Amino acid sequence: MTPALTAALSVAPQTHLAVNVLDAQSLLAAFGTLGVAVVLFAETGLLVGFFLPGDSLLFTAGLLCAGSATQPGHLSLPWVLLAAATGALAGAQTGYLLGRKAGPAFLSRTKSRKIGEGADRAAEILERYGYAKAIVLARFLPIVRTVLNPLAGALGVPARAFTTWQVLGGLLWTVGLVLAGYGLGASVPNVDRYLLPVIAVIVALSLVPVALELTRSRRARRPGGTV
Repeated sequence: MTPALTAALSVAPQTHLAVNVLDAQSLLAAFGTLGVAVVLFAETGLLVGFFLPGDSLLFTAGLLCAGSATQPGHLSLPWVLLAAATGALAGAQTGYLLGRKAGPAFLSRTKSRKIGEGADRAAEILERYGYAKAIVLARFLPIVRTVLNPLAGALGVPARAFTTWQVLGGLLWTVGLVLAGYGLGASVPNVDRYLLPVIAVIVALSLVPVALELTRSRRARRPGGTV
């Protein structure tokens, strides 16, 4: 790791009050593996967590797993994978259950423009692609992955269908991004020097399947289009 990242990792645990919840490095430095589970639970299960950095957190955690066990901030890959999957799956299921009980009332009263837009997008995705594709694809869309879970509960998506597809999507999202970070960190020395652009590329690549599906769907809706 670079001196700057090492210094941040060694100082942040002593300054929890100064943690930047929008920054993956800051969260991991302060809370480690536990932070992965908590952040993903909040982002996917609680509507107030839509601003949290799920994608960059997963990738950065994987990157830190690739470093030497003696380096400050090193994380255990098996524990990170377990924490990520647990937080994301439990969060989505909690969001679904909250949506069944209080989703419509909350969405009708919220003044957050981002939540409103996310809810509209999530409803559009559910209607256009059906339960399976919508729930899986939503994992790769910030804000949508926060809003879709309670919205699915509010709209009466069957519990069995929701659980099946949120587990599949959650594992693809968490395991995929953690292993991507780990693989890059293990194969490229000092890759953390370029952490921000690398994270941007990884997040962009994670959206490729969604973009391809949107393109295919639009073509299919055109006159003479084929599915």
